[in-house]
Amino acid sequence: MSSNAAAVSPDTAQNPEPHKPQSLYQQKRHTSDIVLRIVIYTATAITVAALIGIIGYILWNGIPHITWSFLSSPYSETRASMKGILPMIINTLYIVVITLLISAPIGISAAIYLTQYAKQGKLVRAIRFTTEVLSGIPSIIFGLFGYTVFCILFRLQTSILAGCLTMAICVLPTIIRTTEEALLAVPGSYKEGALALGAGKFRVIMGIVLPCAMPGVLTAVILAMGRIVGESAALLFTSGLSYNMPSGFFSQIMSSGRTLTLHLYQTAREAASPDALNVAFATASVLLIFIFILNRLASLLSKVLKKG
Repeated sequence: MSSNAAAVSPDTAQNPEPHKPQSLYQQKRHTSDIVLRIVIYTATAITVAALIGIIGYILWNGIPHITWSFLSSPYSETRASMKGILPMIINTLYIVVITLLISAPIGISAAIYLTQYAKQGKLVRAIRFTTEVLSGIPSIIFGLFGYTVFCILFRLQTSILAGCLTMAICVLPTIIRTTEEALLAVPGSYKEGALALGAGKFRVIMGIVLPCAMPGVLTAVILAMGRIVGESAALLFTSGLSYNMPSGFFSQIMSSGRTLTLHLYQTAREAASPDALNVAFATASVLLIFIFILNRLASLLSKVLKKG
């Protein structure tokens, strides 16, 4: 028996079984995979082409009109020689920094409480549902609320501070939900191991959970930053359209001031001068570059913190 088996084995190895034809189910599955792959590649190509086309069109028409004088001089609707955007750049930086200083600590603290301290019951589910609803509300509604409450009720008038407070409410749901997901993604074994070694809960959260979730937290800040820079409807109600050159920090945040987005909207809509469209394209190009720089700085900071 053993000699026969030994004799058959080489023949079996040299002559494998013939390839079996695919079943009807396998053929249909193979066809559906090909169709799905074509659909995915086509959708990806259309998305990338649209993105490159929009950004390329704006930069092609805007970059030739960007000069040092355009970036460093004030703006005037009546004088053709004063078409700079320096006041708008300063106002945009004011609104981004002050809004993040208000909303980021509140949003991150709320996410830590919801994931690490609060009991997972009806109240927490209601809070999460509310934040999801708030993140989908149109920004013009936030603008109307900010104008009624901050500008009229609190007597802040149309000012950068009123715009910052309104934008803080706008981006708060995004920061809370994104930070919450980042905290929930941290493995529970990290926290359990630290607690087993005798570390306190606050120390575990600040020393282990939060550093591990820091890339996700910075992602929340980047998303909030992008919405702040690109917002126009809410700020149109609250921060105003003044293009005066800032004279001081505290005096400026209590006065009206337009951002780069509002300046783009205003110049493209009014077309008060023959080169208004060129100014609009140049402002849009600066806005794109500004957002890219802020995102890159945040990404580099995220990598540094992750390595640390």
